[in-house]
Amino acid sequence: MRIGFIRHGRTSWNKDRRAQGSSDIHLDQDGRKEAEKLAQHLDRNEWSVIVSSHLARAKQTADIIAETLGIEVLIDQRLREASGGMIEGTTAQERIEKWGENWRALDLGIEAEEIVVARAREAIKEFEENFHGKNILIVSHGSFLRHYFKSALPTLNHDSHLFNTSLTIVEKQNDDWVNVVYNSIPHLNQ
Repeated sequence: MRIGFIRHGRTSWNKDRRAQGSSDIHLDQDGRKEAEKLAQHLDRNEWSVIVSSHLARAKQTADIIAETLGIEVLIDQRLREASGGMIEGTTAQERIEKWGENWRALDLGIEAEEIVVARAREAIKEFEENFHGKNILIVSHGSFLRHYFKSALPTLNHDSHLFNTSLTIVEKQNDDWVNVVYNSIPHLNQ
């Protein structure tokens, strides 16, 4: 069994470096093209199911991939991005101007990492049971995936930025998940 984790394609807020969080931002034209390139890169026969966050940027990415692969998209709200609270829609400079250099230490309503990891683990355990023996694609978001990977794949370098439409694959070997590919984007160079 394999799980392929995909970060959604780019949005205008990604380009502006704005915190998206649970704001429902759509893919821009470049994001749709990235999703199309990833879809062409994936092996049509390898993947059985796509499960996506309900937020538009992830769902649109999943729909583009599903159309190419000829498989169904299922929606699971547990895959949504970590809520950004009051920082949603702001750039780093705007956050510093509004709350100061130490804005990360303030209670701005940002969803705690342990809550994100708990819902990720719950969802993935359920997918593993419901789709036993099948290969699953999960389309989600940068912070959500980074928090989950830090917990599930602790030996990886989690300081690196997760690229839009990057693919990370884990494979079940005995009772453990083993990383096969991490933050891979060769499709963007085609």
